[in-house]
Amino acid sequence: MSASTNRRVFLKSSAAFLGSCALAACNNKRTSNNVSEMERHYKISLAQWSLHKALKAGELDNLDFPRIAREDFGFDAIEWSGQFLNVEHARLGAQPKGQAYLTETKRVTDDHGLTNLLIMCDHVGNLGDPDNTLRSNAVEGHYAWVEAAKSLGCHSIRVNAASDPSLSSEEQKKLCIDGLGRLCTFAQTHGLNVIVENHGGLSSNGAWLASVISGVGQDNCGTLPDFGNFYVAKNRGNSERYALAKEPYENDPVYREDDIGLEYDRYQGVTDLMPFAKGVSAKSHDFDAEGNEVNTDYHRMMKIVVDSGYTGYIGIEYEGRTTPEMEGIRLTKTLIERTLASLHQST
Repeated sequence: MSASTNRRVFLKSSAAFLGSCALAACNNKRTSNNVSEMERHYKISLAQWSLHKALKAGELDNLDFPRIAREDFGFDAIEWSGQFLNVEHARLGAQPKGQAYLTETKRVTDDHGLTNLLIMCDHVGNLGDPDNTLRSNAVEGHYAWVEAAKSLGCHSIRVNAASDPSLSSEEQKKLCIDGLGRLCTFAQTHGLNVIVENHGGLSSNGAWLASVISGVGQDNCGTLPDFGNFYVAKNRGNSERYALAKEPYENDPVYREDDIGLEYDRYQGVTDLMPFAKGVSAKSHDFDAEGNEVNTDYHRMMKIVVDSGYTGYIGIEYEGRTTPEMEGIRLTKTLIERTLASLHQST
């Protein structure tokens, strides 16, 4: 099946899905009324990665994303994944497409009345690379993403604090502070924030990542706490590779091991990162019959967010394998709204 055929099939199914959402909205009228009282402090946005399967399969074009976010779900803000906006550069890694494409992207989002919040940047090199040249390349490689985010009207780029896992945690921290700090200095001249997500390796240790942000010590350096990305090592089926990945961490009592891998406590991790948060990523995977996320206690997690004093957007990032993406987004949105209403009632 061609990409254009895949796209037609997806758009037809999404239209049917939209009708089911309208019925669900009627059934959840009471929840929506309660949530409206929280809207002064919290709004919900959509991360593009929530649709990554459809995008990679050619069922959606990159520029379909703003329309779906607005028309199918009613979002007024979105978060872009750089993986769908990039071209490869031999020295600098993934780089944004040309200005003409960015201008068109901005036009489409404006036409749908959307605010672009941030771009998630991946595959641009390690900001904590122990090789001075490669670390400098990684810093420079993010410059174009800062400029792209500025042209789209974003407030931030999301980056990764990654180094060489064979080094000590202190050595990795020192290197990440250097690379991240230099990037933040550049971003400051464009009025942009640089925010770091817990995203594997030591960055999934909340206390460590908080110490990196504190070490940078710049106002435009912050975090994007993700509810689910606290695995410092994941078991992807290769036992030898997994054993090597978890070796630096497995004797530390702050981690627990399950079928997925070695995890830092996610509630403690979000608590660690919220003082620096300039966004929040509400990760979801699987739901029970009552619409609760089975891996994360959303009431407990959202209470941490609210109690931290954070106000702003909470970005949905659905990443499940069993529930279709459109339905997973809807379930996550409904769960956040219901949870905020419950927290409001309890205050």
